[in-house]
Amino acid sequence: MVSGKRLRGLGTELAAVLVPAVAVLWAQPPFSWSVVSALVACGLLPLRHIWPPLAVLGALWGLAGGLGWPATLVALYTLGRRAGRAYATAPWLVPPVVAAVTPVLLTQALPWQRIVLTVAFVALYAIAPTSLGLLMSTRERLTESLNDLEHAREEALAASQEAARAQERARIGREIHDAVGHHATLIAVGAAAIAASTKEDETRHGAEQLRTLAKRALAEMRVALGLLDGREHAAGLTEIAALVAGSRAAGVDVELLPSGTPTEVGPAVGRAVYRVVQESLTNAARHSPGSAVRVELQWQPQELQVRVRNTAPARPVRARRDTVGGGGAGLTGLAERVASVGGQLSWGPMAGGGFAVRAIFPLRHEPVALPPAAEPSRAEETAAP
Repeated sequence: MVSGKRLRGLGTELAAVLVPAVAVLWAQPPFSWSVVSALVACGLLPLRHIWPPLAVLGALWGLAGGLGWPATLVALYTLGRRAGRAYATAPWLVPPVVAAVTPVLLTQALPWQRIVLTVAFVALYAIAPTSLGLLMSTRERLTESLNDLEHAREEALAASQEAARAQERARIGREIHDAVGHHATLIAVGAAAIAASTKEDETRHGAEQLRTLAKRALAEMRVALGLLDGREHAAGLTEIAALVAGSRAAGVDVELLPSGTPTEVGPAVGRAVYRVVQESLTNAARHSPGSAVRVELQWQPQELQVRVRNTAPARPVRARRDTVGGGGAGLTGLAERVASVGGQLSWGPMAGGGFAVRAIFPLRHEPVALPPAAEPSRAEETAAP
């Protein structure tokens, strides 16, 4: 591609120099030095790439000899093309006109009418190539402006489409918030009423737990929909213990096993860790009832490993038909959320039965190294997916 452009540029430059030179050689020289001066003007045409007025000045001797117009036309066209503005080219039109008219006035006795016509003709002869160069430069600028306008139009269209999608998402979010939030609020109010009216401790405890879960579900839905004002608290690492305790109170055999020295993580990472544990506990309770679940948080110098394992179900589980999107849809979305904070998520059945979910989150700060007793055994590592 580069060699092709160079060849085309070399060919154009040779044509710009040789064609005026051939025209000079074919013309009838008025003076003995006319041909030499015109060929020198043709040879100086490459100077127009350095500064276009140099080629115009180099063609003045050829104009004085009467054969400099072929080279001057090329130089003036380049002058108009490079300048791009009429006021920048007008002063450089005076020397060629003077150089072409002066020999005629010195060698011929013309009436003033012929003198005016001669000057006008020479001026138009100089203005024509310069104007053509100006028109070509203006055309290029207009083309660039049209391209910029087209890009701006496409960007504006994309922005309007994105705004429309954002408005639609906001509308859907408001509808979800109004509908689900209304029912969640009714559940919480009903649970509070049951807890206040019943005399049985077990029923009161279950109603209070139901009320707490409904309020938490409503708060998490508001966080997900972006409807909080920043003053309410979003679930994170500090809520994992309460999450495990709530599952244990609901009848799940679950145990939290932290190891290592905890370190500070960002809010997004904390929410992702919470979602991993929450989704794993939900799947274990739904698809493996009666199994023992172990939630392990392993703090290492460079990463935080979260592993949730459950044993085989204590009783057969019938296939569910009401799972939206099929099995694994929640884990697939969870993997995208973990990846958004730089982590990795893997899951799968274990060799001895049961299921394991493992997430790895990179840490920005280095905590104290874990003691050897907190390192997982090789048998546990081979059981994980």
